[in-house]
Amino acid sequence: MSQNTKQYELAVILDPSVDDRKVAPTLEKFLAVVPKEGGTVDNVDIWGRRQLAYPIKKQKEGVYAFIRISSTPDTINEVDRLLRLSDSVLRTKVLRAEEAHVVLRQPRKAS
Repeated sequence: MSQNTKQYELAVILDPSVDDRKVAPTLEKFLAVVPKEGGTVDNVDIWGRRQLAYPIKKQKEGVYAFIRISSTPDTINEVDRLLRLSDSVLRTKVLRAEEAHVVLRQPRKAS
């Protein structure tokens, strides 16, 4: 890993109309930019169809995928931009891996 390379966690919610067999190829199309820019896609975890907590673009469910990427900030920004341009993507969220673990470890406040 180069000095500017960091680990990121990318959450993607795809439109439920995407065929289950096409989820992985759809994601690979967007992630193709990562190796071209010298980064690596470390893990792709497709959770499948899940109920959304609230409707997004009038959809009540979506196809969830979580991806771990090692790349430069410019590369992850380009991946996020490409995902946001797609009609088949309902929502994306990018976190640096260190920040994701900090968020998960914060204790809940007592009510």
